[in-house]
Formats: sequence, C-alpha cells, structure tokens
Amino acid sequence: MAFLRGAFLLLLLHICLLNRSVWGKVEVTMNDNLEVYLGDPAAIPCQYSFTGVDEEPSRVMIQWFVRAGNGLRMRIFYSDVSQQIIDNNTDYSGRIEVNGLSAGNAERKTHLRVFAPPEAPVIEAVPTGISVTNTLPSKVASCEARNGFPKPNITWYRNEEPLVPTAGQINVITLVTRESRGFYTVQSTLEYKLLKDDKDAHFSCEVSFSVPGAIRTMESHSINITIHYPTTMVELWKDLPQGLVKEGDTVELRCQGDGNPPPPFIFSKEQEPDMVLESRGNVLMLSSVSRKDSGIYQCRPLDSVGQAEVKGEVQLTVHYLDPAVVVPKDSEVMLKGENLIASCNALSSLKTVTVWYKDGKQVGYGNMLHLDDATYETSGEYVCEVTVPSLPSLHTSGSVHIIVQGGPQVVGVEEEVQLEEVAGRMVNLSCEARGHPPPSISWNIIGSQNWQEVMSKANDHMTHSMVSVKVNSDVSAVCNATNDMGTDVKVFSIKASKHLFLIDV
Repeated sequence: MAFLRGAFLLLLLHICLLNRSVWGKVEVTMNDNLEVYLGDPAAIPCQYSFTGVDEEPSRVMIQWFVRAGNGLRMRIFYSDVSQQIIDNNTDYSGRIEVNGLSAGNAERKTHLRVFAPPEAPVIEAVPTGISVTNTLPSKVASCEARNGFPKPNITWYRNEEPLVPTAGQINVITLVTRESRGFYTVQSTLEYKLLKDDKDAHFSCEVSFSVPGAIRTMESHSINITIHYPTTMVELWKDLPQGLVKEGDTVELRCQGDGNPPPPFIFSKEQEPDMVLESRGNVLMLSSVSRKDSGIYQCRPLDSVGQAEVKGEVQLTVHYLDPAVVVPKDSEVMLKGENLIASCNALSSLKTVTVWYKDGKQVGYGNMLHLDDATYETSGEYVCEVTVPSLPSLHTSGSVHIIVQGGPQVVGVEEEVQLEEVAGRMVNLSCEARGHPPPSISWNIIGSQNWQEVMSKANDHMTHSMVSVKVNSDVSAVCNATNDMGTDVKVFSIKASKHLFLIDV
C-alpha cells in the first residue's frame, strides 16, 4: 500500500572523498526536478567527476538523504569502499537501489514529485425537488473526487458551460480532506438559484489534477435537477367522447397545467362560478349529459391562490334531437280525391334530414309530405325518419295512418263479365270491392237455386267475397258492394252449354 508523506521529496546526494595525502574537488550534476506517478519506479540520475587529484582516491564515502515536507533531512543510504548500507526504519528501506559509485566530494539535490490521479468524480443530485421561489441559492448537487495527489480541483458546469461563483446566484463550497495515507479527497457542493428554465438543464462536475508534465481532467455524468415551480398556464379540453357530444353521453374533461409538481385542480361552470364540481384529480366526468349541461367549463389550480388568476376553459355543446312530431297525429281520414299535406318536425341543435316511407319504400323527402287526389291505394301507414348527418347516432321517427273514405269500388275493369259453362258444373265467382267504411257484399243470383258463399274476408278498406254456383241453365249473378258512402255492382252472366270444354273464370 502506497503512502505519501509530502507533496515533494528533496533527495540529496553527498559524496565525500578521503585520502591521507591528496585532496581533490568533486563536481556533481543532478536534475532539479523529477516527476513520476505513484507506484512507478523513480530513477534519479547523478553524474559526478573529480578534479585536482593525480591518483584514484583510496576512500570514497557516499550518502543519500531525503528532506521531506517537515524540512528535516534524513539519510536513507550510505556506502564506502568496504560496505553499502540502506538505512533501516525509513519509508525507503527495501525500496532503493544505488548503482555506479565513483570518488569525490560534493552535494547536489533533486526534487522528486509523486502524482496520484484521483478516482473518477462522483456527482449526486439532492433527492428532493427545489422550488424556484427560494430567495437564496439552494443546494442542488454535490461532487466528490477521492484519493488524489496533489490536491485536485473541481469545476461545475451547466449545459457544458462552466459556472462561476456569483453573489446571490451561484455558491460553490469546497471541503478538502487529507487522508491518513496522504491522499486528498475534495468534496464540492453547488448552491444555485434555480429558474423554471433550469428544468431541462444538465449539471455536471469536472475534476482537474496534475500528472507528470501535464494537467488532466475527468468529467462526471450529467444530472437533471427536480425543480418545483408554480402553475402559470392551464389547458382544459374534452377527452371523451371523440367528436360531437349528444344527450346521454358520458363526457370527460381533462385539465393540465405547466406547474411541477402537478397541482390539484378545481372545476366549475362559468354560469355557476361559485359551485365547485366534483372531480377526480385533473378529470371532470359528466354522466348522461343533457342540453342543460352545455356551457363553458373552467378549471383552476389550487396552487394559484393569491396569484393572478390562472385557468383553463372549454366550451361544451351537448347536441340533441327531440322526438318527431307528425301532423296530422296518429291517423287521418281523407275523402277519395282529396289532397292532404302531412308534416314531420323534430327540434334539433344540428341540421336534420327527413325521409318518408310507406310499406318500406321511400315516398317523400323533406319534412312535408304531399298526398294529392287520394285513392284507396293512398291508404296506409306513412313513417317519417329524421336523422342528423353530422351525428348519425341521433335519429327519431314518427308516423301517421291515412284512411281514404269513399263509396265502394269493385275491383276489375269490366262492370259485366260474360261466361260460358257446361251445364251441371259448379263455377266460382269472385267479387272484391274497396271502400271506407269497408263495404258489405251481397249476392243476387237468378237462374240457379244451388249456390253458396264459400269465402268472405274484409280489412279496413277492402272486402272480398266468393260464391260457388251450379250452372243448370243460364245464370245472372249480381255482386252488390255497399257502404254509407254509396254502392257499386258487378254482374256475371253465365251461359249454360251442352258442349264439354273449359272456360277460365
């Protein structure tokens, strides 16, 4: 394990030449300084020569000394013609070796400088957030460089720009510790008056230290400081649903500010500013909204109390489509040949489209339906469907039942039907009449006593009857259709034939 006793070691060489009859001069040359890394061998060159003597000195004494930081000189090596001694109980015992001895008498010195690079700097940010409202610089980070020699220096950086101590803005506190083994540990604390703009800044520290013949640096990793700052801007928007809002939807309004940490928010409606709406954090949920929920909603951060008003606003419009109102309502009776205009209206916050249907087929477009020159085919149920193109989920419908009133009208082109049938056979005669009220049908049959009604049915505007008649001779059958509005008839004339052939009826 290496130990350092001082920043510099002064190594001195003392050479003494002894001869009973001859005295000479010794000239010694050594480097003024020598720099090495801790742990590396230090070779200290020493050159010397003798002048003023005619013969080789019979006795030479050489001594090496060390002068440490306390100023005291301590011998570490001795030699003469008979022995070489490395002094015991010094920091250099067992660590030195001396080569090349000559005669003379002189003393020179070399400063031996030993360098130990420190460990890489370790930077640490304060674990809690720092408020920009602090009036004095706050501790933001510490940096430590351990086990260096000579003493290393620490410089602070913000976004790779060096920080210079400035009154009221930047303070740097440095603590230097001399370890028991002689190394230096430097601890530096950065105090900084933070602004909101520093939330994205990167802070780092750099340690600079001396090495043989140069100065080198090592940089720490960068850190980001957690900064607390009040909210100065708030945004409120509709998060759900996407697109237009209709009655019955669940609406989520979300509020967000630029403060850190994010503050809690309070929600209200501009029309009711004193009523605080119940919310969850930064979200206001409105369930099953109706048109009365339309309006301007606001959110405010609680940390803005006592400051200029900071709020976010959003306009909420709840769209609606009321049930369709059809006129005439439910049902309407028309006289045959009359005209009628039916209307279908549904109050809505958006533009609507109205289409009329009868028996599944489109019969009109727009909120007005024109029925002209009514016939019995006009009778039936008319349905209007109202939709909102910009919000398809909004739709409604209504209907009206049209009844066309009039005297009976027997179905068929001819008023009299001529038939021929083989005598003795049965023939079926059918009579269908339209009208409202539904007509009643009666039969008057001349020429046959053998007949009966085999089918009779009726609905709101149609009556259908069928009789089966046995033809024994010529037959005249009259279908009489009657209601309160009038009467219509249809005549069947059947000629009995002895020939066998088929006649379609």
